[in-house]
Amino acid sequence: MHKAVEKIVSQALAEDIGQEDLTTNTTVPPNLRCRARLISKGEGVLSGMKAFRSAFDLMDADLHEWDALEDGARFSNKDILASFQGNAQVVLTAERTAMNFVQRLSGIATLTAKFVAAIDGLPCKICGTRKTTPILRQLEKQAIVHGGGSNHRHTLFNGILIKENHIMMVGSVRETIRRAADGTHHLMRIGIEVTTLDEFDEALDAGADVIMLDNMDTDTMREAVRRAKGHKVVLEASGNATLERVRAMAETGVQFVSVGYLTHSAQAIDMTMLIENV
Repeated sequence: MHKAVEKIVSQALAEDIGQEDLTTNTTVPPNLRCRARLISKGEGVLSGMKAFRSAFDLMDADLHEWDALEDGARFSNKDILASFQGNAQVVLTAERTAMNFVQRLSGIATLTAKFVAAIDGLPCKICGTRKTTPILRQLEKQAIVHGGGSNHRHTLFNGILIKENHIMMVGSVRETIRRAADGTHHLMRIGIEVTTLDEFDEALDAGADVIMLDNMDTDTMREAVRRAKGHKVVLEASGNATLERVRAMAETGVQFVSVGYLTHSAQAIDMTMLIENV
């Protein structure tokens, strides 16, 4: 994970800096040191601190007296999330890249925590999807975990999930499941997305291990849960999972509710970084 984070952060730094930070390099002496403090401008759940620190370490900021909250920690408005000393030129150059990561990822963790709280007490888990920012998936999925959520497969290689377009290309739920099962090993679960009770019955009869109830109303989901009794199948609800609706979805008896909103629409948490001479 550490090497993967460094690779992502390195790309982000190169994107922002280009050939050099002209403003900082022409105004700030190269040997000047500073004290920096990352301060919240709202409340939430922290995520992205590994990426935040990596932005400075990759540029040899020579950090000392590092003190920071851990990922997953809850914070309030005006809390100090991190403080440290380092080379002023490097800190100023890497500042925006570092903050972009922690603000974005904390937004995902914070939103996830709200969804998790909305279904508190129910035997159901909130999970993220593959609707992530390109290149940032690993960090965004980790942010979901920091917020108390779970995750789907990380890549297409991690598991089989048959979607409606796969079924359309093959022609039937049963045949698509058969082909998937024949094309992999016996330890791999077969998951499938269905939109009607007829498709659900066909998937159940064909031996699907996981059935995703996509864009169903709560009464239809509840009926699917009833029909699944006595079968060894995991049920997941997806589609239109809002904060207002998610508890009703979980109360139908499904084991998971997947929420693409966690990553495709999370609002970044506003933060500021104050820097002073030492």
